Amino acid sequence: MQIPLRVPAPWSWALKGTRLPRTRFHTCCMARRAASAAAVVRKASGSPSESPKYQLSEADIKRIAFQRNIGVSAHIDSGKTTLTERILYYTGRIRDIHEVRGRDAVGAKMDSMELEREKGITIQSAATFCDWNTSSLITGDKEKYAINIIDTPGHVDFTIEVERALRVLDGAILVLCAVAGVQSQTTTVDRQMRRYNVPRISFINKMDRPGANPWRVINQIRTKLKIAAAAVQVPIGVEDELTGVVDLVRWKAVYNEGEKVINVVESDDIPAGVLELAKAKRAELIEQLAEVDQEIGDLVLCDETPTNTQIAEAIRRTTIGLKFSPVFLGSAIKNTAVQPLLDGVCSYLANPAESTVTAHDTAHPAAPPIPLVPAAEAPLVALAFKLEEGRFGQLTYMRVYQGTLKKGSHVFNARTDRKVKVPRLVRMHSNEMEDIDSIGPGEICAVFGVECSSGDTFTDGTTSLSMTSMYVPEPVISLAIKPIGQETPNFSRALGRFQKEDPTFKVHIDPESKETIISGMGELHLEIYVERMRREYNVACTTGKPRVAYRETITQRANFHFTHKKQTGGAGQFARVIGYVEPMEFDPEVGRDTQFESLIMGGAIPSNYIPACEKGFFEALEKGSLSGNPTVGCRMVLQDGSYHIVDSSELAFRIATISAFREIYTQTRPIILEPIMTVEVVAPSEFQSAVIGSLNQRRGTILDSEVRDEEFVCTAEVPLNDMFGYSSQLRGVTQGKGEFSMEYKTHMPVLPNVQKELAEAYRKTLPQAKK
Repeated sequence: MQIPLRVPAPWSWALKGTRLPRTRFHTCCMARRAASAAAVVRKASGSPSESPKYQLSEADIKRIAFQRNIGVSAHIDSGKTTLTERILYYTGRIRDIHEVRGRDAVGAKMDSMELEREKGITIQSAATFCDWNTSSLITGDKEKYAINIIDTPGHVDFTIEVERALRVLDGAILVLCAVAGVQSQTTTVDRQMRRYNVPRISFINKMDRPGANPWRVINQIRTKLKIAAAAVQVPIGVEDELTGVVDLVRWKAVYNEGEKVINVVESDDIPAGVLELAKAKRAELIEQLAEVDQEIGDLVLCDETPTNTQIAEAIRRTTIGLKFSPVFLGSAIKNTAVQPLLDGVCSYLANPAESTVTAHDTAHPAAPPIPLVPAAEAPLVALAFKLEEGRFGQLTYMRVYQGTLKKGSHVFNARTDRKVKVPRLVRMHSNEMEDIDSIGPGEICAVFGVECSSGDTFTDGTTSLSMTSMYVPEPVISLAIKPIGQETPNFSRALGRFQKEDPTFKVHIDPESKETIISGMGELHLEIYVERMRREYNVACTTGKPRVAYRETITQRANFHFTHKKQTGGAGQFARVIGYVEPMEFDPEVGRDTQFESLIMGGAIPSNYIPACEKGFFEALEKGSLSGNPTVGCRMVLQDGSYHIVDSSELAFRIATISAFREIYTQTRPIILEPIMTVEVVAPSEFQSAVIGSLNQRRGTILDSEVRDEEFVCTAEVPLNDMFGYSSQLRGVTQGKGEFSMEYKTHMPVLPNVQKELAEAYRKTLPQAKK
């Protein structure tokens, strides 16, 4: 069979109607697992070995070969949104360029939220699509590519937006600042790309800034991100004199000219000022490729010079194989070298068929993961990766991995096994929508009117496949929140919506203080949601430090002898209890540190009243007399008592036990306990002293400090009351590169001055103190 001219050569296997052979091309394709909560789905008949193998048709190959799904990720203020704005302009998706903090107050296209434009940061990831006509770096032919782009936030507080975007993408552009280089969030994004096996090309932005040094940044990529990297371009001019780049692969000088430098002019004449540098960097590119690619390595060993085509093919192989990252240079704000970057996206990043995505067969849990094929005729498998509340109801972003999703069709939620109809199908362009009737495999779309959770798998009901869940980091900061004035239904409605949209935003009611507690990834994260509640739901809220779960305990034994006697008309109340209370250690056998024990002999108290005494003791423990917090570490032993044949009752003995405990409570020398957290801090080694100092400031006890490679891990015990606001302080002392986690360990006595303050504050809240 003759292969059509527009189909790239490596795709010839598909047109022969065979499965992908184990060629060098195939082995470079990455193995990638998709993810969403596995659950009960419709049962498919037959064993996993009987599942049909779906072939890519000729139409699938022609479409998928020219399809790219990419994300733009970087540290905050590296120029991601500015770069995306230029990509949309040069591909014809928008008519004018607007800056993130522009004077025209319009704002960048991908920052559609009012808060994003006010603060000049990206808060939510935004999806769009465009077409790009490129000259193939391998064949030189003009080819039209369809590109889906997701612009992601750079702030660490919104890291879940990057997480779920990379989860469904086949490639990414890692943007770096030419001056700052590899920063803290760059390292986090690199970790996320590795988690989902996403190949990346690097773009060193802001080459027009004073102090721009791309060679230092490339060295940081190799040493800090631990991936082979080399420049595929050399800048023509430095800083504000940047006029273009030299393409080291095709050996051409590329200039941007015309209004908004929309025209790309190529020349075979390399400027004399950069000729020697270009030769040296091309040799360095070949040297880096030789270390990670067998073919180039063999040529270098044989002292042969690789051709331009061989270099381009090697870059593509090693990039998709996650061994190498080609580095492009330019300045998005100055509209320089953005078009060559788009050519690199089309030439070097993977298409949907080159990312091997797998799903689990819930009908056969023990079966190995099943690879998904982006064939239009295969059973539908789609993943809902992001939810958003729109004007027309819930908007669900989906990535179709296999099969075709059609408007008006019925799909099944693999988690709930519910059948739902797809009433409206759209493609997103930031906050704008374009209605479509169907969408094929490898595409990203959005649907209205489908109730689901983030990470759900959808099928057409003919398969029992489900995808595993994406990684969701644990919240690191909590705040108590309450509405100003009377609480309205909008308060709970807003919290419910935000919690559904954002898996890192958690809400719970504290069982002791009854406060509503919101938890998130940082102070800015929670601040944004509080502000959105005010703007979108007209609910103004105040936030504060959550109440710490203090406890009280006794330190010495005390005897009690209490008589409860109350006489009114008719039957009265009478109960006498005698015994003692004493401190108690935690008992691992029963899993408690409170206990009630009865030593009553001879029926001094009838046996049917003993449970009432026990109930009264545990009721008294719920609220200590010192600070109003629960009492722990206490045992009550009931030794004797008396009763009245008429006036005694369960109520009387319960009240007697409560009163006896409170009467002798001060004699037990009670103390207040505070929760102690085990805190683990991970940060680069150069910040070790600053981190240990910050923990000491918070009354922390350092338990262990271990240095691993270029980072160190510090373990300490710190009171929870002193941990509030630590996330911001840690980011400050480590330039945003430090992370910490904490978990509850035990309760320990508070300092005497703190106990005095807490007891005084509680005393003022008592009714008799207010009279």
